[in-house]
Amino acid sequence: MKSQNKYRKFQLQQKNIEALERQSTRFKRVYTEYENMSDELWNLENSNGEPVPDDFINAMILQTSYLEDEIEDWLIQFNEKKTDIKH
Repeated sequence: MKSQNKYRKFQLQQKNIEALERQSTRFKRVYTEYENMSDELWNLENSNGEPVPDDFINAMILQTSYLEDEIEDWLIQFNEKKTDIKH
């Protein structure tokens, strides 16, 4: 059994992500890049192939965390707008 991809932390917010992707091509690009990097990181850490230097993996983890921060900011703003509309 394969382990869960720990880099996919936004799975519970898929509806908001889909709405943001429809509203903003920039968000869609950022989120697509995050998904690609997350998948690649997970594959590198769980493969039995050639070992990858730690510096390379650490750089990918850092870049992924920057993308996560940006996505989180978008989601916070999106949720605040939804809350403002309700009031």
